Amino acid sequence: MKPKLPRGAIKPRPAVLAMAPYSPPTAGRTGKLRLDFNENTVGSSPRVIAALKERLESGRLAVYPEYGEAKAAIARYFHVQPAQFVFTNGTDEAIQVFLNTYIDDGQEVLVLKPAYAMYRFYAEVAGARIKEVVYPQPDMEFPLAEVLAAITPETRAVLLANPNNPTGTGVSLLGIERILHRARKAVVLVDEAYYEFSGVTALAEIERVPNLFVSRTFSKVFGMAAMRLGCLFSHEANIAFLHKAQSPYSVNSLAVEAAQAAVEDTAYIENYVAEVLAARELLCVGLEKLGIGYVPSSANFVLARIGVRAVEVRDKLRGQGILVRDRSYEAAGCVRITVGTREQTRRLLDALAEIWKP
Repeated sequence: MKPKLPRGAIKPRPAVLAMAPYSPPTAGRTGKLRLDFNENTVGSSPRVIAALKERLESGRLAVYPEYGEAKAAIARYFHVQPAQFVFTNGTDEAIQVFLNTYIDDGQEVLVLKPAYAMYRFYAEVAGARIKEVVYPQPDMEFPLAEVLAAITPETRAVLLANPNNPTGTGVSLLGIERILHRARKAVVLVDEAYYEFSGVTALAEIERVPNLFVSRTFSKVFGMAAMRLGCLFSHEANIAFLHKAQSPYSVNSLAVEAAQAAVEDTAYIENYVAEVLAARELLCVGLEKLGIGYVPSSANFVLARIGVRAVEVRDKLRGQGILVRDRSYEAAGCVRITVGTREQTRRLLDALAEIWKP
């Protein structure tokens, strides 16, 4: 129930009044098998914890962040120049800064549905006019032809995830290039939060294509969701504008120092990705054996078609200490399952087999 405004209170902007609140279910997750938020299910590299312990002292916490050393290290990892990206407070801030820099009230922003909720959230905060392209049922393949048709001279920005959340489906680099060509008068953000699991990236194109922006996150494969760190990449000239629209110290020192340690441990990342890809195959085979449909995924999660029992299955799994995410509110009867390790996947499948019995 919405609280009633007290007498004399000032109403917020109409765009905010019209928004639906976003309330992610983040409480009560400690000690459970976390297959609900697409996080790294085993944690960050031990080098991250060691670096934080080594550098955590009261004197360092009293000083505003300096990003130069960290930017150089992260730039080397992503094969870009330091001037070609900004650190952001998670991908959420990357979306916000992107829209704040380029979108005025009433301008058209193209998003897909279902997709990561923050695209629409920040577009609504900006007062944008939102146009949606719907993923086709039941396979939820990327609707390239529909996206191309939806882009018009009125389109000011296009936001898409590759692979997409929650569908797990992706678009080829050729498809992205067609979108960029069609949207020459618009800015295009490609959110690559799950890149490591798909291998498809547009990052190498930022110097050549002036309207392209690419975001990456340290919340998924790097196991640093609590640190809230992302990167927003583009042509150097665009990055200068993004800096103007961003708070100068939005990212904390510990986050960037942790990121430096994370990118140095490439073996950890490679091993974790290999484990997740093996577990994803195990999960899909297990779902097939149970007669449960799913959307083929290029990410570290699988959207399962549970049907009318979606909420029941979610709740019963929670009762066994396993968390999954019901997405029925945007994909009827679907439950999104994060892919962890093979051992964690076997635990999930055993529990699901018991619940699924007629």
